[in-house]
Amino acid sequence: MTDKLTVSVLGTGIMGAAMARNIARAGHGLRAWNRTRAKAEPLAADGAYVADTPAEAVQGADVVLTMLYDGGTVLEVMREAAPALRSGAVWAQSTTAGIEAIPVLSAFAGQHGLVFYDAPVLGTRQPAEAGQLTVLAAGPQEGRETVAPVFDAVGARTMWTGDDAAAGSATRLKLVANSWVLAVTAAGGEVVALAQALGVDPDNFFDLIAGGPLDMGYLRAKAQLVLDGKLTPAQFAVDTAGKDARLIVRAGEKGGVRLDVAAAAAERFARAAAQGHADEDMVAAYYASFDEKPAS
Repeated sequence: MTDKLTVSVLGTGIMGAAMARNIARAGHGLRAWNRTRAKAEPLAADGAYVADTPAEAVQGADVVLTMLYDGGTVLEVMREAAPALRSGAVWAQSTTAGIEAIPVLSAFAGQHGLVFYDAPVLGTRQPAEAGQLTVLAAGPQEGRETVAPVFDAVGARTMWTGDDAAAGSATRLKLVANSWVLAVTAAGGEVVALAQALGVDPDNFFDLIAGGPLDMGYLRAKAQLVLDGKLTPAQFAVDTAGKDARLIVRAGEKGGVRLDVAAAAAERFARAAAQGHADEDMVAAYYASFDEKPAS
């Protein structure tokens, strides 16, 4: 392993930009691309080369990291990058892509001589900016010495789930974790909406559960965003949360289980997005409880 890697980050939205910045701060060469170039341009101040195309971005890259919307988008972008991909380069696929997409992406990697890692991350904007994500990773032992410094730059912990990236064990664990996160987020919005509808001060609810087994820091933090009206900038957007909820429902169907809570969360996220909250923090699913925006 060389001391300094050249890392290409494809996708510099909420998560990708934060991860890219920490990669640069760790001393690695950074090449960045985003479909909307304006979202990648601020990384130039951190020493990044901002490319106009995916192919330009991956030129000479030791590691390619994808953090895009979904599996279909990842495949489309990697096909655009294909002419410049270097055989033997490592590909860390960090998009929450769903279990059906991972074998397809792994096959693409094999066709182009890439060492593929299924590597979604657990965390939102704040831990991403602090380099405190948890990386869930699956992939071959050979190549880990190259990708490990990148994982170390973006995360506080890497949890290895297997050697076969195509099996998608990291993505499967990520979907299980996200099913819990999205359920709590949706419930947090609902509990605030119900309290308001019944004339109950939400603070009284939190006083009631304080310090007990029902208390949860994450629930308090998300509910407070609603109460304070601080839904932007999003830690994790409504639109992306809805996409993840749909992936979870499909994964459940594939596994022969019915996930009613996840399905309801997906519906709430979709309704909130349709009301104009797609780019706000995912707890803005709170607004799906109302036909009209509630009075402040």
